[in-house]
Amino acid sequence: MYCYHTHTHFCDGTSAPELYAKNALQFHFHSLGFSGHAPLPFTNNFAITPSKLTQYCYEIKSLQLKYQDKLNVLLGLEMDYIPGISIPFEELIKKCQLNYTIGSVHFVSNSAKEKLWFIDGPKREIWDKGLEEVMEGDIKGGVNLYYRQIQEMIEREKPDIVGHLDKIMMYNAHRYFSENESWYRYLVIETLEKVHQRGAILEINTRGLYKKNCEQLFPSETFLPIIKEMGIPVIISADAHDPSEIGLLFTQTHHLLLSKGFEKIYYKGFECYN
Repeated sequence: MYCYHTHTHFCDGTSAPELYAKNALQFHFHSLGFSGHAPLPFTNNFAITPSKLTQYCYEIKSLQLKYQDKLNVLLGLEMDYIPGISIPFEELIKKCQLNYTIGSVHFVSNSAKEKLWFIDGPKREIWDKGLEEVMEGDIKGGVNLYYRQIQEMIEREKPDIVGHLDKIMMYNAHRYFSENESWYRYLVIETLEKVHQRGAILEINTRGLYKKNCEQLFPSETFLPIIKEMGIPVIISADAHDPSEIGLLFTQTHHLLLSKGFEKIYYKGFECYN
């Protein structure tokens, strides 16, 4: 077992990093990657603050040494991409000497209004408010910007792993559009082609399901055959915010991927298992 998408109390997780390591050992994990939300240059309640970044890196590197004979501990960051706002990935990679990066979009930029639509978080009302105030209720326009932003992130920042590709669907909740609509499928497939061209790993994120925020994995099961056909490497991710969440729904998701014809599931770089 493994988990490479985890958030500790340095960002919006619940606990100290070592508690995740101890839980990983208890359940016989071979690898554990830490991916705290990278600092952002504006006030928020979920990312690592710049003043705590050095301590975050120090603690993870200390765990690498402490558990080197028992657990493969890796230092990473989940980095937001916001055009013209977020810190360049390469800058943080060099500063922190990261083992890997997860690239994600949580804020959709509407440059025309100089505002951001927050598409994540614990409340659907925030998603709805952003759609109205930032995107002026234009759901197609907002979703188009979301996927264009992911595509730009893949091309410019070159993350190792692309995080929760279609998370924009979480609070859509079948209200505004269906994932089977042609315009939406086009955007997803176009984005998957960018993932393939880049050679990035695509995470299959279980958090929406086990938190009961939605009825699907990220990306949706609908797109798994296309991902398989393109030959895009995948990694299962819990997006854990608590030690008890590492590995949740991994077994079920592994079986699902095998049933869809996936022969290899990656867990770090070029390593994989059948």
